[in-house]
Amino acid sequence: MAQRPALPATLAGGTSPLPPGIETMLSGMSRYRDLALVAGILGVLGLLIIPLPPFLLDLLLGLNIALSVLILMVVVYIASPLEISTFPTVLLVATLFRLGMNIASTRLILSEASAGKIIHAFGTFVVSGNFVVGVVVFLILLVINFVVIIKGSTRIAEVAARFTLDALPGKQMSIDADLNAGFIDEKEARRRREQLQREAEFYGAMDGASKFVKGDAIAGLVITGINILGGFAIGVLQRGMDLSAALKTYTILTIGDGLVSQVPALLISVAAGLIISRTSSASSLDKDLSMQLTGRARPLLVVAGVALVMGLLPGFPFLPFALLAITIGGVGLLRQRQTQSAEREKLREELAQADAAKKSPEQPIEELIKVDPVEVEIGLNLLPLADEQHGGDLFRRIANIRRQLASELGVILPPVRVRDNLALEPDEYVIKLRGNIIARNRLYVGMLLAMNPGNADGTLRGIEVQEPVFGLPATWIPLHERENAELEGFTVVEPATVLATHLAEILRRNADRLLSRQDVRQLIEALKKDYPALVEEITPDTLPLGTVQKVLQNLLREQIPIRDLPTILEALLEYVKVTKNTDVLTEYVRHHLGETIKRLFQDSNGVIHAA
Repeated sequence: MAQRPALPATLAGGTSPLPPGIETMLSGMSRYRDLALVAGILGVLGLLIIPLPPFLLDLLLGLNIALSVLILMVVVYIASPLEISTFPTVLLVATLFRLGMNIASTRLILSEASAGKIIHAFGTFVVSGNFVVGVVVFLILLVINFVVIIKGSTRIAEVAARFTLDALPGKQMSIDADLNAGFIDEKEARRRREQLQREAEFYGAMDGASKFVKGDAIAGLVITGINILGGFAIGVLQRGMDLSAALKTYTILTIGDGLVSQVPALLISVAAGLIISRTSSASSLDKDLSMQLTGRARPLLVVAGVALVMGLLPGFPFLPFALLAITIGGVGLLRQRQTQSAEREKLREELAQADAAKKSPEQPIEELIKVDPVEVEIGLNLLPLADEQHGGDLFRRIANIRRQLASELGVILPPVRVRDNLALEPDEYVIKLRGNIIARNRLYVGMLLAMNPGNADGTLRGIEVQEPVFGLPATWIPLHERENAELEGFTVVEPATVLATHLAEILRRNADRLLSRQDVRQLIEALKKDYPALVEEITPDTLPLGTVQKVLQNLLREQIPIRDLPTILEALLEYVKVTKNTDVLTEYVRHHLGETIKRLFQDSNGVIHAA
């Protein structure tokens, strides 16, 4: 057997491959990162006062560019804006740092007619030593940054902050509704509330922080104008330079300084625009753009054809358009093959499932006469709600309902069978208990149900109905109307939420009908571990199982939880010697459950309101 190659000594021995000095410095920075942050902010303020040598100025200018690129890359690769919730603070610090660099470079330009190699390189190489070209490039960058990016980002930030704050009450009500229906637990509800609060704080902070970027662009233009005028005056009046030499020297240096400042400012502005305009997603921006822009073959092939036609027009260069057509067309053909391959694979799976269904043994006769305790039958259009492969979460919601009711009432409800029924209307569903229809309703997949909790303003256009659980007036609205409805105070829920809430209420009201003797036996058997003496005392002679079932059903019929089963059984064992009447026994049990019943009707202050 071949042996694995030996690891380098620095790795095998567990030591770092970095030089000891650098490792010590990085370790110290990690340990004292709070002090490093304070020192950095104070250092930025020091730039406003302390003159810098050209070498240190070059180092800080390079750091400014590197940090701007880093911020932009982080924004591109995050999946949600909240992953960089410190961005408003970063924006403020970066703006302050850039303005400090402007003051430091201005001091060097005006005092020494030199500002380091980076500014000189931008002023000579980038604009070819022509200050007119430099002025034009600088003004173009400034216009792009200020008029296009910053103006749009500021407007988006204002709208996002206002919409986020206005939609906050509706979203909180939606979380409370999911919690009450048993779709989520308390921990998940707390996490969602905290996320809502973080979103509101983030977009509110971004609304204010975007003003820093706008002010930075204005300050850059003013500083550049002052530098040119001040440098021209110093060169002519103090240094004895002729007019053309003074204008060329100080203008090139000032334009170089402006470009060095505007390039990082442009990167930061782009990052701010991306993070504000981006919605939360499960993947990063590059993956989303790749899937959404190049995920379909037909648009790519059309674009390739348009590019080829433009290359064939008289006077147009053929080679650039031909290269574009080949590249885009190649990507389109690749996507087309991938789509066709996926469709063939899906067809093979469907045929395999159909063959397996044909080969499956005949269903026993006993299964045909079996009656399920709880059934939900859905029409054809509602099948996507139960299709987990395409995002349907009905089964998960039903499991959450059973857990929630077990926690509330203390009874384990039977499994819920979900099946399709072609005899129903396509948008209809029915809820059955032991084969009998208890409730029916209609859902519209692809729409949302907006309910008026009593304080909503305005009216909605859609299909007006009555919410099946609480009888509230409601309207089925298109998906794109959700935000407007929430802003007006409506509670907006999905079709699966409506069905699950309806089912939960039906099960809660009919829990007594679903409690069988077998369920009662299982509940009593579960007490053996903690209450062995109590369980041993329960025999058919002392306390029949049917008596326990009737009493528990009476309690559930009155919505009294039976979680405290030991107290209930002890009360029954005590009074069953006096009477066998289950209604009288239920009354005795109520007295023993007085504290539990009282808590059901208390408000948050412990007061019971009675008329």
